[in-house]
Amino acid sequence: MTDPGDAPAGNATRSHARGLPRQRHTSGSAPSDYATSSYAPSRSAPSRTGSRARPKVGAGRRARPVGRGRRILRTAAISLSVLVLATAGVGWWFYEHLNGNLHSVPLTDGSGDSAGKEKADAFGRTPINLLVVGSDGRTNASDCKLGGGCSQTGVQSGSNADVEMVMHISADRSNATVMSIPRDTVTTVPACKDTETGVSTNGYTGMVNSALQYGPACQVATVHRLTGIPIDHFVKLDFSGVVKMSDAVGGVSACVDKDVYDTYSHLKLAQGTHTLKGVAALEFVRSRHGFGDGSDLGRTYSQHIFLSSMIRKFKSAGTLTDPTAVYRLADAATKALTVDTGLGSIRKLIGLAADVDKVPANRITFTTMQTAPDPGDSNRLVPAATAQSLFATIANDQSLTNASGKKTAAASATAKAPASASTVPAAQIAVTVENGTTVTGRASAVATALLDKGFSSGTTTGNAAGTTSTTTLTYGSGHKAEAQTAAKALGLPSSHLKQSDATGTGLTLVIGTDWTSGTAYPAAPADTKTATADAHAETADQSKTCAKVSPYKTVSLDGVAMTPTQAYRAATGTKDSAP
Repeated sequence: MTDPGDAPAGNATRSHARGLPRQRHTSGSAPSDYATSSYAPSRSAPSRTGSRARPKVGAGRRARPVGRGRRILRTAAISLSVLVLATAGVGWWFYEHLNGNLHSVPLTDGSGDSAGKEKADAFGRTPINLLVVGSDGRTNASDCKLGGGCSQTGVQSGSNADVEMVMHISADRSNATVMSIPRDTVTTVPACKDTETGVSTNGYTGMVNSALQYGPACQVATVHRLTGIPIDHFVKLDFSGVVKMSDAVGGVSACVDKDVYDTYSHLKLAQGTHTLKGVAALEFVRSRHGFGDGSDLGRTYSQHIFLSSMIRKFKSAGTLTDPTAVYRLADAATKALTVDTGLGSIRKLIGLAADVDKVPANRITFTTMQTAPDPGDSNRLVPAATAQSLFATIANDQSLTNASGKKTAAASATAKAPASASTVPAAQIAVTVENGTTVTGRASAVATALLDKGFSSGTTTGNAAGTTSTTTLTYGSGHKAEAQTAAKALGLPSSHLKQSDATGTGLTLVIGTDWTSGTAYPAAPADTKTATADAHAETADQSKTCAKVSPYKTVSLDGVAMTPTQAYRAATGTKDSAP
């Protein structure tokens, strides 16, 4: 088997567009666009005679002196120029101020492909998968006051990821999925190292939220390993960040279906809809014992209600058109967030926000990873078998908006591999495997797999003419049966097979960016009904959804176990979190 390099497809040459030279300006000065304003005053030529023109005899009104008019124009021009420069200066200061607020760290710790890689669609577009982490860290006095638990330990150094959501934005920006991962899920935490503190682990089996103790990159690696979903970016928010963000948007509307008092998170609300601000918002999203069955699953559902309401408020008229409101929101958000270096600038965050804003609320689906009780510990969870379908749907960029049970276009277009077995033995079939991806070694990996399955030693590898988004197996006239045998061995759907116009040619497999890893073609995405089974899927436009208060005795008041509704009625001396 020959292998002439098997490098990434094509030889890209970077070219630079030739244009006008960029004007330089010193730090603190306004860009040259403003410095060369057309409003800048100009000095007129002096009169040769030095005398003032006299009005004509019989004119009804005396002409205004030319010098005075010029002075007025000059004053107006200077004032306007100063105003433009001042405005530009404020904008530049605001931009730099927000950039200075951001704290960014690497997405990975540099140990292998721990975050995965996205697959482009047929048009070369790629989806975005953002890991959103809510930290329970008491790393400062403010978070200690809000979260409690520091009376004996004091300010702590580590933190867990009490909230974990994978936010998927489709490649065409037409839909989005937000999948919660319950913090009680037991999984494998891989070997990783915190790039800031140097704290490391050799890997272990434990709760998924504990990976954050070894840094955000470790949390990214753990979620990618658990779900198989590539992670492009992460955002981390702490207790005080939730308070600041909810205040910045003027509060978030949320509904509870019964009176509720969670004596642990201190959330106390009467039945109905409330506007949650500051600490009340934090109490709501932290409430574990107030909703559902008192486990972390109920908390994920109420968090979806809160976030859906926040999204609707962002999209409502006026929220993002008020400069004061935008400043408060931007300032609060940038101070509260830790992001990966790929999002470590205002320009990049604005780009991400613009991508999210393109998706209408009725096409943003909130869902929770399906789980089952851990056989070894009833207080812990493990991913249910159906979770793999949800993971595959997200990884394959399939929308969850339509859960009617009908296959989407993405699923329907990917038919199963040919069922009819060919009578042509694999040993008689040679395949030319070409790398049409940007991943080095793809052709060699797939060709080796074919040889291991008994295909002819005449199988060769090479590089495709360029990068291609779709894997294809092309066969010449009379070689269809051989192509079916090869497709079946690789798990390649029949829709990827095509006959060549040339006569006498054999089999050529061009590996596209839809197959960047592994030696078997990725399975077709499941239909949305299977993917969302028991996943509590709801879209962000459902404004009338109320959080379901737990009917069980999940809280305790004065040492007596009771339901959250019973606790609300008994705690007459405790003030409600919100009116």
